[in-house]
Amino acid sequence: MSQRIYLSRRQVVRGLLATTAFGVTAKLGTGCTPTPETQATTAGSGDNPLVIGFIYVGPKDDYGYNQAHAEGAAGIAQLPGVRVVDEANVPETTAVEESMRNMIEEDGVTVLFPTSFGYYDPHILKIAQEYPEVQFFHCGGLYQEGVHPDNVGSYFGYIDEAQYIAGVVAGHTSQTGRLGFVAAKPIPQVLRNINSFTLGARSVDPEMTTQVIFTGDWALPVREAEATNSMADQGIDVVTCHVDSPKVVMETAQKRGIFCSGYHANQAELAPQGYLTGAEWDWTQVYTNYVEMIRAGKTLQNGGIPHLVRGGLQDGFLKLSPYGNAVSADAKQSADAAKAEFMDGDMIVYRGEMKDNTGKVVIPAGKNFQQQDQELEKMNWLVTGVVGNVSS
Repeated sequence: MSQRIYLSRRQVVRGLLATTAFGVTAKLGTGCTPTPETQATTAGSGDNPLVIGFIYVGPKDDYGYNQAHAEGAAGIAQLPGVRVVDEANVPETTAVEESMRNMIEEDGVTVLFPTSFGYYDPHILKIAQEYPEVQFFHCGGLYQEGVHPDNVGSYFGYIDEAQYIAGVVAGHTSQTGRLGFVAAKPIPQVLRNINSFTLGARSVDPEMTTQVIFTGDWALPVREAEATNSMADQGIDVVTCHVDSPKVVMETAQKRGIFCSGYHANQAELAPQGYLTGAEWDWTQVYTNYVEMIRAGKTLQNGGIPHLVRGGLQDGFLKLSPYGNAVSADAKQSADAAKAEFMDGDMIVYRGEMKDNTGKVVIPAGKNFQQQDQELEKMNWLVTGVVGNVSS
């Protein structure tokens, strides 16, 4: 009995490319492979564009994490000499490894931005070793020098700055003194947002509390709606979130008649009555900076591009959504003052002595953490005032 073997179009093309590459190598030898530095200095010319790949874990129109990155990719696609290739709805599994290989081998990508948190380890770290001439930039991963491949870099923003300011607005707006935070997973970036939002609110009213509910994954619309409804039932009157798409949280808050604060992108049109403000990314600026460095001949491999890139409001990594109609003049004044401190570099959010919500001292008296301190990227605790725990 014969067996039929089915191959996808990408697998067939990849096989043809591999065969062709073998033939060219056999004829010409292996000395013609361009170095990353050569690629960087020639990329961007009319005949040799800089080909950049973006990979998203969800849809590009999710009103959230993926849309923010897609908008950034669209921004640099307008730059002369840049060609963008992207793929959406790629899960945090070996599927992303296949997508990266395809972009490199089929599309000629030399710079990759796989954007979802779960892509980093093991997937990016594995593929980076297979393609040492390609540069891999990951959003949020913590690069370890001497451990991770030198063609891997990490970028992220201190978006908790915008969350702190949103907390100030929430603190002024809440009538019950009870806020809600719908979160995906208790990883450091999420915990930092929860804590900063709470600290911003408690700068207005030290008795303010934030109820946190972890849904368990980045995109679980049913659980996000259930969490938001549960909070409204408990008397919580302002909610925010850290999930891939805040759409369901914002729409549910609007239906329940409570206030909301957005995340990743501007969701004001989803909750026209109750939208207060939001913490937004400005990835176009970040990605433009990378393009400029690469065009200047800088790479991760030659040390021209830092392996860890971070920035906040003063660096143009993020911004606030415009204030909604429900935001009072006092709230705007307090929020603008906090923003000015961040812009000047004077704001210290994590100042000792600080305790977690179990009463344990997590920052000793006399110790202050600046926004760029990497200790904050290892955060595994919830600050006093947060109702919930990191294992929930």
